Amino acid sequence: MINWNTIIQFTAKGNLNPDSRCNKLETEWEKILTPEQFRITRQKGTERPFSGELCSTYDEGIYNCICCNTPLFDATIKFDSSSGWPSFTQPIKENAVKYHKDISYGMIRVEAICNTCDSHLGHVFPDGPEPSGLRYCINSESLQLTKNE
Repeated sequence: MINWNTIIQFTAKGNLNPDSRCNKLETEWEKILTPEQFRITRQKGTERPFSGELCSTYDEGIYNCICCNTPLFDATIKFDSSSGWPSFTQPIKENAVKYHKDISYGMIRVEAICNTCDSHLGHVFPDGPEPSGLRYCINSESLQLTKNE
């Protein structure tokens, strides 16, 4: 299980290798994403809190990267953080998400990025529920839910 110390080590010493890579030019991403998805995933934007449709969705399934369809989070570890964004306690696999130190806007945070295509997902914080103590605060526009049938 990933914990805060593991994430700090990844930001300092490098992330795990992904299972595969998806590389596209920015012009290719613009053609397949909506303008809002492009702004968030490719330009490190953030959606307004409580505005994303996946914020209050708790259907069973897998949350995939909107850009490359890589499985990122299982719905069973989603929780209501009251933050305004979908929140998870763990990625589906240890190497699904990579982590970068983010010092923008006068804050020190850890950015969560799809390890397959480098899309900005959101941030991870050490204030989540046990057992991991993590809160992956993810933009709805960065995800697509594949519901269990």
